[in-house]
Amino acid sequence: MALLKYEEIAESLRARIAAGEFGPGEIVPSGRDLAEQWSVSRATAIKAMDVLRNDGVVVAKQGTGFVVTETPVARPAGARQAGSTRVTGGMPFLRVGEPDWAEPPERVAAVLGMAPGVSALRRIRIHQLPDGSPHSYAEAWFPPEVAEASPRLAQTAPIPEGTTRYVRRQTGRFPSEGVDVTTVRLATEDEARHLGLSVATAVAVVLHTAYDQEGRPLVCEEGVTPSPHYERVDTYAM
Repeated sequence: MALLKYEEIAESLRARIAAGEFGPGEIVPSGRDLAEQWSVSRATAIKAMDVLRNDGVVVAKQGTGFVVTETPVARPAGARQAGSTRVTGGMPFLRVGEPDWAEPPERVAAVLGMAPGVSALRRIRIHQLPDGSPHSYAEAWFPPEVAEASPRLAQTAPIPEGTTRYVRRQTGRFPSEGVDVTTVRLATEDEARHLGLSVATAVAVVLHTAYDQEGRPLVCEEGVTPSPHYERVDTYAM
């Protein structure tokens, strides 16, 4: 399926950022410049910038324009149901340790279709609120066939183009369907430590699995959000 023009512009600029042409904190071409370069309307160019802003690749800086973000940004696990930031886009996060290979929990292994004793690549991050305090704790698990074909997943450095686009470029596989399973339990000691909670705190746990165009799991992410920060709003016809 061909990309729409604004998507093509966004992908081109994303690739330039990933290649290091524009580093963190540096100004990217303005909507006017992009419109001239691509012979499109400013509205189309601005729409392309909105894609990059919503993905956390660039941020608006008053009096300057758009600059490459200096703080990694991502969304908590699952669909947009873990608080208002799920609707507006991503939030800053901190990477916890280095990506490592480990045996995933039983429920994660089950959705990834992995046999007991087989390791997957784990990436851990803590999403932050505007004041820098922790919002949620997430462990993303990539099956071997995805991780081995995408070596940058094992690095601590941010992937400017985003993991989804990087994996697609490396493997030809892309998310086609997401399945979220939400449960409630008490935080584990490790989760409580990272989130600054007492062990007795209730947390919402979203097990998010992304499946590719052939129904194969690409990644399983378990996001843990303390009850004060978790909100689900459903709007439906009656």
